[in-house]
Amino acid sequence: MKPPNPTAIAILAELATVDQHRVLRQADAALTERVLALKHYQARRFEHTYADLLGSERYRAAVRFFLEELYGPQEFASRDAQFARIVPSLVRLFPDAIVDTVHQLAKLHALSEAMDTQMAQALPRSGLQARDYLAAWQRCGQPEVRQRQIALVMDIGQRLDTLTRKPFLRATLRAMRGPANAAGLGDLQRFLESGFDGFAQLRGADEFLATLRERETRLANALFGVPAAQADLRLVPWSELP
Repeated sequence: MKPPNPTAIAILAELATVDQHRVLRQADAALTERVLALKHYQARRFEHTYADLLGSERYRAAVRFFLEELYGPQEFASRDAQFARIVPSLVRLFPDAIVDTVHQLAKLHALSEAMDTQMAQALPRSGLQARDYLAAWQRCGQPEVRQRQIALVMDIGQRLDTLTRKPFLRATLRAMRGPANAAGLGDLQRFLESGFDGFAQLRGADEFLATLRERETRLANALFGVPAAQADLRLVPWSELP
C-alpha cells in the first residue's frame, strides 16, 4: 500500500486545527459572539486601511480576495469540508506549485483562526471599541506570530502571481467549474477562481504585495510598540466606532 502523502497530511492537519477552533466556539456562545464581533471589526479595519486600493480597478479584486475569502467574517465550514474531501486527489493530480500554494493557504487559515480565538478570549465584550481591540492585541502578544502571518500572506500572493501567469492553469480551472458544482464543490471552486481572477487582474503583484507588507507591518509594530492607554487610535480608526 502506498504511504500517505506528507503534504496531504499537513494540509488536513491545518484544516483540523481550524475545525478544533470551531468546536471550541460552538461550546461557548459568548466566545462565538466575540469572535464574530472581532471578525467584523477586523474586516472594517481592512477596508479602511486599503480604501484606496478598493477604489482602484486594478487592485480591487485582489483586495476583495483577501478581505472576503481569507479574513472575512463569513463561516467557511462548507468550503473547508470541500477542501478536505479533495485533498488526496489534489496532491495526486495537480502540479506541486498548486499543491504547495494550497498548503500555504491552509497554514494561513489555521493561524488566523487561532489568533482570532485568542483575541476574542481577551476581549471584555462583543461590542468592542478601538481601545478594547488594542488591549486584546497586546494581551495576546506574540509579535513573531503576527510577522509569520504577514509572511504567509506575502508568500501566497507571490505564488498566486506566478500561477496566474500560466494560461493553461486558468483555463483548466474554468473548465472545472461545471464538474466542481456537480460534485458539491462549488464553494471551493468559487474560492479558487476568486484568487486567480484577483491576481490575474493585477498584471504583476509586486506593488500590491509591497503595500500590504508595509501597511500591515507598520500597524503591527505600532500596536505592539506602546502601552494601550498611550496608543494613537488613528492607527485603528473606523468612523462608526469610538
